[in-house]
Amino acid sequence: MSVYSHGFARLSAAVPLLALADPQRNAERTIALIRDAHDADAALVAFPELGLCGYSVDDLVQQDALLDAVMVAIDQIAGATVGLRPLVAIGAPLRVDDALFNCAVLIQDGEILGVTPKSYVPNYREFYEQRYFAAARDAVVDSVMIGGRDVPFGTDLIFEAADLPGFRVHAEICEDGWVPIPPSTWASLAGATVLVNLSGSPVTIGKETYREALVTGQSARCVAAQVYVASGFGESTTDLAWDGDALIAENGSLLARSEAFAMTSQLITADIDLDRLRQERARMISLRDQVGDYAEQARGFRRISFTLGDLDQASGELARVVPRFPFVPSSDADRERRCREVMNIQVQGLAQRLRATGLSKIVIGVSGGLDSTLALLVAVETFDRLGLPRTDIHAYTMPGFATGEATLARSHVLMDSLGVTGTELDIRPSCRQMLADLGHPFADGEPVYDVTFENVQAGERTSHLFRFANLLGGIVLGTGDLSELALGWCTYGVGDQMSHYNVNGSVPKSLIQHQIRWMIDAASTTDTTGAAFSAETVAALREILADVITPELVPAGADGTVQSTEDTVGPYELHDFFLYYLTRFGYRPAKIAYLAGQAWGDRERGPWPSMMTEGERHRYDDATIRHWLEIFLKRFMANQFKRTAMPNGPKIGSGGSLSPRGDWRAPSDAPSTVWLQALD
Repeated sequence: MSVYSHGFARLSAAVPLLALADPQRNAERTIALIRDAHDADAALVAFPELGLCGYSVDDLVQQDALLDAVMVAIDQIAGATVGLRPLVAIGAPLRVDDALFNCAVLIQDGEILGVTPKSYVPNYREFYEQRYFAAARDAVVDSVMIGGRDVPFGTDLIFEAADLPGFRVHAEICEDGWVPIPPSTWASLAGATVLVNLSGSPVTIGKETYREALVTGQSARCVAAQVYVASGFGESTTDLAWDGDALIAENGSLLARSEAFAMTSQLITADIDLDRLRQERARMISLRDQVGDYAEQARGFRRISFTLGDLDQASGELARVVPRFPFVPSSDADRERRCREVMNIQVQGLAQRLRATGLSKIVIGVSGGLDSTLALLVAVETFDRLGLPRTDIHAYTMPGFATGEATLARSHVLMDSLGVTGTELDIRPSCRQMLADLGHPFADGEPVYDVTFENVQAGERTSHLFRFANLLGGIVLGTGDLSELALGWCTYGVGDQMSHYNVNGSVPKSLIQHQIRWMIDAASTTDTTGAAFSAETVAALREILADVITPELVPAGADGTVQSTEDTVGPYELHDFFLYYLTRFGYRPAKIAYLAGQAWGDRERGPWPSMMTEGERHRYDDATIRHWLEIFLKRFMANQFKRTAMPNGPKIGSGGSLSPRGDWRAPSDAPSTVWLQALD
């Protein structure tokens, strides 16, 4: 259960309490933090720029006594790393021939693997490094002697772990990351997945925000992880201040950050997902195109191999939050923005389809459940924005053999309170006729509730909706959601699979609940919807959110128990989790199960949004996760034929579309064998 066995790598950034111009004491503090990183099972630990002497030593950096002490400190650190796992990146001034370079020194298990000099030496405002340092381009050698050994020297070094596929590290220094094309950009095109920036970076107002934008932006552009670490307490405050800012980012997301202005040493740690980076890079053909455009530069990089060792002995607990609901942002502010954006996408998609067809009427089936409710609300918002009368939305509630009084009543409340043209159509007579035509036992009074019994009702509803659309000159608005399409929990050719246009097709069930909640709140302010919801509408919506998810196709049992979708196919909260990681990243089933255990296991992994109250949050043990993942894989692969024929509808998110014209193209006859074997 090591994190490394599931494609993760643990990174650390260290901000020691600096002893200005005292390499010996800095070496001791550096070694202590390296040991802490080793104990934390880190594969990499990075330190600040010029951390062995201090960035703010000014002219003292040209003193032979200080430079000699730095060399002794490097040897001391190298010796102390024998038997330790992490690749260590420390900052030091180094003489090379007759020049002085600002360098990152890479050390692992007692060996100095290479030295990377700073490429861009600033000389403006408070920075005047050109007074002391040469730039990387001024070097005339590609190796240096350190500790009696010839060591690779240059900006073209990538440090690659032989026993951790995809773990390829490149180092740059401070200003290198602030220029339009950082050296790490070229390194990423050459294969580097972990970009390290050793920085001095004195703090000024607003710089903290700018650093985060640089680090997350560079990690996103390069589809990489980035470790950034700046100088902290102990640097000279003659003219400047230092906040010890350390950040770890992955592909645009900030995973960890140090405490600002701490007066003690700090070590931050986060696990990066090498599989995710590999998958994203493989999919991003434009990135591969750029590699081809700059193939000569990419091929010029030197790869230096090392071995981390004993990775299977590392911790199995991830040093990162795995959201339970990956389709739903965890913070209230982000979730509000997401829901607003989802609504706008749905509304614009439907508005354009109406404009393109020249039609101004919509036909929709309203069941009193989550999916049809969201589709109805989208239709109302669309008509309000287009200035069309809501009465041109023709909503039909069609009770069948299992329709409950509560859901039927809610359907009427929604239709009436929203001002659409609402009609009740009892489909039971036509269903009985079809069951009789089929010779089904139910027609003779037998309580046989098989798939034919269920689909006759679903098919009758859809048949009526399409014929009403013909009669009225409108389009049928689909209601089926992404989660149902993934599981195949939709009848082929009926309303949850087929329509003229489906606004819910890439909205997962876990997001739909939040979407309806947000619409209630947004409507109360009248800043998003055309008009505030009435008290009757709000009450009905809240009842729908609280009710069990059911297709209402099989009559309730003798004890009053209603048909539950999740009792049959499993919890949507887990299936949405599986869906996200399978289709968005192509992960192995074993890794998906591992991530699910991290998110849903018997421990707190918050904060996360929940569809339940604090006391109702579910836990799933490994056996339960494995069971439902197996069900998911079987159903997902077996029901591709339904997705191949799915109707048009707008793509909502980067991780949520199963349209054959969008994110997901797959044969309808591929078996699940390989995925089930991988799960085993």
